[in-house]
Amino acid sequence: MVGVCKKWGACMAYLSNQQIERIVRHYGADILAHENMEISKAAMQHGLVSTYEHSFKVACLAVKMADRLHLWYRVDLSSLVRAALLHDYFLYDWHHHDDGSHRWHGFRHGRTAMLNGHRDFNLNVVERNSIHRHMFPLTPIPPKHWEGWLVTLADKISATVETVCYRTSRPVKRV
Repeated sequence: MVGVCKKWGACMAYLSNQQIERIVRHYGADILAHENMEISKAAMQHGLVSTYEHSFKVACLAVKMADRLHLWYRVDLSSLVRAALLHDYFLYDWHHHDDGSHRWHGFRHGRTAMLNGHRDFNLNVVERNSIHRHMFPLTPIPPKHWEGWLVTLADKISATVETVCYRTSRPVKRV
């Protein structure tokens, strides 16, 4: 993240939501434009939020947390954004009842998302680990890198907000 101050103008103040969205769209441009993201737009994740919207929110929140915690020199911004956008890149709607293969979704989708992401985007080791381990503590092995911890925490916060807002009938801000 060296150079974040100069490139995104965040030295003395925190990044604005608009700056964060620009960062996510910049580093995630190839992912957001990929044809398989159409599957994510159609699949529901939590409540009435699509997997695409959820992943975008996780990416924005992960960048925001890195900014607020002053982790610019510990985190690779590109890897953080890419891992966050692909953390739920499993390419199916896990709510649909099938032959039972989605029954273990919570335990298995991190690996599935990592394999799909690596196939389509040639992920680096930080991105692969961050995606694969983002379901900690449901899965017993934690992430190895700061990027993975930020994706994991952002995912838990986003999922909680999306689920609670759905159950209490409050509208969730759309992406």
